[in-house]
Amino acid sequence: MKQSLTLSWLLAVAFFAHSQSFNNLPVNTQKPPLHGRHWMAITGKPLAATAGAMIFTKGGNAVDASCAMLAATCTMWDVLSWGGETQALIYNPKTKKVIAINALGVAPTGATPEFFKGKGMKYPPEYGPLAAVTPGTPGGLMVMLAEFGTMSLKEVLAPAMQMAEGYPIEAQTANSIERGKEQIKQWKYSTKVFLPHLGEKREAPNAGEIFVQKDLLETLKKLVEAEQEALKKGKNRKEAIYAAYDRFYKGDIAKEFARGCQEQGGLITEQDLANWKVKIEEPLMTTYKGIEVYKLQQWTQGPAMLQTLNILENFDLKSMGYNSTRYIHTLYQAMNLAFADRDFYYGDPAFPPDEPIKGLLSKEYAKERAKLINPDRNDPNAKPGDPYPFEGKTNPYLTLLEKWGTAHLHKPTSQNPLDENFLEEFAAGTTSVEAADKEGWVVSITPSGGWVPACIAGNTGIGMSQRMQSFVLDEKENPFNVVAPGKRPRVTLTPSMALKDGKPFLSFAKQAGDEQDQLLIQFFLNMVEFNMTVQEACEAPSFKTYQMYSSFGKHEKAVGSLTLNSEMPAWIRKELSRMGYKITYQDRTSGPINAIYFDWENGSFWGGSSNHGEDYGIGW
Repeated sequence: MKQSLTLSWLLAVAFFAHSQSFNNLPVNTQKPPLHGRHWMAITGKPLAATAGAMIFTKGGNAVDASCAMLAATCTMWDVLSWGGETQALIYNPKTKKVIAINALGVAPTGATPEFFKGKGMKYPPEYGPLAAVTPGTPGGLMVMLAEFGTMSLKEVLAPAMQMAEGYPIEAQTANSIERGKEQIKQWKYSTKVFLPHLGEKREAPNAGEIFVQKDLLETLKKLVEAEQEALKKGKNRKEAIYAAYDRFYKGDIAKEFARGCQEQGGLITEQDLANWKVKIEEPLMTTYKGIEVYKLQQWTQGPAMLQTLNILENFDLKSMGYNSTRYIHTLYQAMNLAFADRDFYYGDPAFPPDEPIKGLLSKEYAKERAKLINPDRNDPNAKPGDPYPFEGKTNPYLTLLEKWGTAHLHKPTSQNPLDENFLEEFAAGTTSVEAADKEGWVVSITPSGGWVPACIAGNTGIGMSQRMQSFVLDEKENPFNVVAPGKRPRVTLTPSMALKDGKPFLSFAKQAGDEQDQLLIQFFLNMVEFNMTVQEACEAPSFKTYQMYSSFGKHEKAVGSLTLNSEMPAWIRKELSRMGYKITYQDRTSGPINAIYFDWENGSFWGGSSNHGEDYGIGW
């Protein structure tokens, strides 16, 4: 089977290079596509997809189901937990508009550049209580459910609560806990939850062992109790859910969360929790060949995908051929330019200075950026541009731009061009949630934060976020993303949605830190330019660039580094090497991407999920 697939992809690459079309090419995907007429539920864990299916079968809509999947993935510590952050796009069939959900936490009281520099840090830490912004996922889930769902919090949390009572933990998470156990032992509340075999050779749970989370279960019970008590007092469904929201952020749960955080050296206060609010926002949008593509605002990296698509509209990608040398080079260069802008100009729009997002997303600015692409060589010095003139303003940061981009370069060796720590920081994982129903609701979520090894806040059972590390401490790196109390960091998390002819066309997202938008672009182009099915597009070999600053750890970048699929033909490898690329290889470079395609001709959904990890779904 493996030899057959290898031959299939080699033939596919050769075919694209010559015929420049994916039409009529038979490709045997490793996972079959999902099909459904009534609903579709896809996420990072099979058990969590089942949770979504359970809600659908009880009559819930796509928002209800996506909230159940989100709750389940958080309970499974699928490289995220309840104390992390949630970012979502929702298509509302009643208004025929896409809505953005901003449930990212903020830096707590006392989180200033001077505080972290005083501790000898170049950036906020990667792990522990000082890495935490306020928890966003509980609020995000409850706001989505209250505003756009149909079911009660009790119904939607039921699968997650059953799992908190005990579920058979999978090997991936169990082994991750074992690998991180020395760090986990620094925090007593984490030790209590994660290491049931303390003192034995293996202290983490074994694969298949029933993993019990009593404290988390009590926290979830408190949320349901608050909702049910409000209903008994005559409150409606929406008001009752907000009563649970208030208990989390202003009641006894908040009190214990703040106490547990501060006991372990963190900064989050009860007032920080009470002041934080979920934001329902307008998403950003651009068009690519008439297709509307939606992303969250510039507090995420999402607009970089929109910028890249604007640049790529100036090239005939289809004529280059799928994954040809010219195609890979053009995408790589376009992404470098967009991500350089991301690294310097993106930040929380609620805080000054105002990001020049209008200029960054203008088609005219993209044309000027496209002119910078050298067709024959990689540009190792790609820098942010000047979008201010494209919105009628003067750039106040020209002096900073002149000196930008010389720090934090990853220093590869001939034996190890990309070391393990760099790759781990660059592609820090999360998950994604995709859901759609026959009424027209569509949901795309990229939640994250509080991954293993997580510091649990007191007796809440909730792992705290690690998102503080995405801030910078020096405006020379990014004047829009300097840490400040109450401010959201610029994050990598970036759900996606596309509309065609005024109707949903694609809902798609992926995990893995700074990799997200660069692989989502390739997935999108696989379908739009090369006519792949959604499953083919999810599995198709992608390439990766590291010529942008990592949003994690040491915030390094690796100039000219390019990861190709190991099945890439030798002649393309040689051509790219001559163009100045430092090439590494991976067997699977497809994601994991999760996606739903809307087949309006047949009135059905197609679901796709990469052949990379446990992601998959269920349709009906």
